[in-house]
Amino acid sequence: MSEIFGPVPSRRLGQSLGVNNIPPKHCTYACVYCQLGKALHFTVKRQEFYSPYALASAVQHRLETLRESNQGLDYITIVPDGEPTLDINLHTLIRELKKMGVPIAIISNGSLIWQEEVQQALMDVDWVSLKVDAVTDDVWRRVDRPHGSLVHKDILEGMQQFSKNYLENKHHKLMTESMLIEDVNNHEGEIQRMADFIATLHPTVSYISIPTRPPAESWVRAAGEESIVQAYSIYQSKIPHVEYLVGYEGNAFSNSGHSREDLLSITAVHPMREDAVQELLARNGDDFSVVEGLVNEHLITNISYNGLRYFLRNFSRHRESNEH
Repeated sequence: MSEIFGPVPSRRLGQSLGVNNIPPKHCTYACVYCQLGKALHFTVKRQEFYSPYALASAVQHRLETLRESNQGLDYITIVPDGEPTLDINLHTLIRELKKMGVPIAIISNGSLIWQEEVQQALMDVDWVSLKVDAVTDDVWRRVDRPHGSLVHKDILEGMQQFSKNYLENKHHKLMTESMLIEDVNNHEGEIQRMADFIATLHPTVSYISIPTRPPAESWVRAAGEESIVQAYSIYQSKIPHVEYLVGYEGNAFSNSGHSREDLLSITAVHPMREDAVQELLARNGDDFSVVEGLVNEHLITNISYNGLRYFLRNFSRHRESNEH
């Protein structure tokens, strides 16, 4: 069944088996940065797309195949090419998947979270990701381009209510993701507002993202390194655990004891202050020439912010590689 794919490696979820529970591009948003292109079916109507039992059966078959080949699996992830909560059978699908004994994850834009039935459906999911690209209404409309019937205030309040109930289970993990677009939502005031709001959700991790693949609108540009460092600094001052999510999957979990590999790994997830870099080099018995080499190779870059120097992965180079 083509609606089941993977497992694929994910920095957030390890080995993830994907479930595509709606047809392509049925969505409540028409985000300017969407790598899947423009929305084909722009809707907020929850409806039936695929049989949840057929999807669950296909997942069960894939799990049996994985077990026969001794392949591990960390999550079954509901992550369609659109908004998964448009599926009116979502609760049934989640119930059937839970029977398989593998943790369930879902990646949602959060646009329908104000609906009680959507909140109830997600209460049985182990790992939930919600999108927070803006708090100011006009910025939200510019970046996410929501369906005209959606009310931003209802969505934000719905997220807060869901978070309160969902996190009563200490085993649940709630994530947020903010996509930063140059000259749209990357100015300091909006970032401050996003950080303040996200702090009220008490997420397990809050991710800061930039577009790394061709977006729906050609004018879209990823926020620059300075904006990313500023956003990270602001988020970190209000939210306990903040990370980048910019497409680096391979070695993001590694901690090898080798300075070059460690610096590439760590700076792909969050910026490192110069003093932290010096401490890492000292622990590994290396000097600053390792950093200079990575800078000369354009693998990492450095940014000054609030009088401190930060080192981070060279996102502009990564974006260029995705455009060719």
